[in-house]
Amino acid sequence: MADLGFDFTVEVRPTDELFPADLLPHHVPAYLASQKADQFLDDIDGRIIVCADTVVICQNQILNKPADAAQAAEMLNFLSGKSHEVVTAVHILSDAGRETISDCATVVFRELNAAEIDYYIKKCQPFDKAGAYGVQEWIGMVGIERIEGSYYTIMGLPVHLVYTELSKFCDLTPNFDS
Repeated sequence: MADLGFDFTVEVRPTDELFPADLLPHHVPAYLASQKADQFLDDIDGRIIVCADTVVICQNQILNKPADAAQAAEMLNFLSGKSHEVVTAVHILSDAGRETISDCATVVFRELNAAEIDYYIKKCQPFDKAGAYGVQEWIGMVGIERIEGSYYTIMGLPVHLVYTELSKFCDLTPNFDS
């Protein structure tokens, strides 16, 4: 957000990340981002609230954040040698209303061996990441063969869409004189 030129603060409010079992996997991030935004409904005070959620979907299965190293290894082994989708949804809330935008990217991993997976888990502790990996981390550098879509969507914030959406709320024209 700072690289887009926005002044912002980060405020985290506890939100249950459960979702209805019958919700289609591609709709889960929009549902969760909306749930996160709901935590600010009584406290907008002229602010623009931006909440996001990202899921990794492989073979129609959602891979959430791993609980421990064993689950992280299981997820990375499942992703190894396959393509999967990363869906990030952003919910924007303001006094003027609310809007949800979503983006999807496809990631292709090469076959990862057990030593690479073990090294990555020990070095990077990816327990706060959907699918047990960060595209910007070691495993992304050595294991991802191809990406179709926005790199930033995979990182967890489709900034190209956020910029366009936020331009509806304020003037985002860069000032080249400053």
